[in-house]
Amino acid sequence: MKKRGILNAQLAGYIAALGHRDLFMIGDAGMPIPKGVPIVDLALCGGVPTFVQTMDAVLEEAGVEYYTLAEEIREKNPELLAYIQNKLPGVEHTFISHEDLKKMSGDVKFAIRTGEFTPYPNVILRAGVAF
Repeated sequence: MKKRGILNAQLAGYIAALGHRDLFMIGDAGMPIPKGVPIVDLALCGGVPTFVQTMDAVLEEAGVEYYTLAEEIREKNPELLAYIQNKLPGVEHTFISHEDLKKMSGDVKFAIRTGEFTPYPNVILRAGVAF
């Protein structure tokens, strides 16, 4: 039995299969994921697990070289924006409209659905290399 790190077998497998520059997403409970994109549904109930809990666990296992956020997070959820920027210091990023982020989600290798119920806690991450 695995002792630490991500215990969810589906999520652990997807992270292990990431290649350099692959896109993946962490989103809230209501983020619409396009058909055909595999979803790791971690949502148990409102607020469980949180976006922060999920991102903390994922960043322990996955390298990230770039990320994309909805520009609306700046005004609607500045606390979460500060958390993301603090977790990924120096990592290049961009802001696009929420509508464009939803469209871009069709290009991700997989999406993680959390129980998050705050505005715009959705991020598309680009896998980096571990060396």
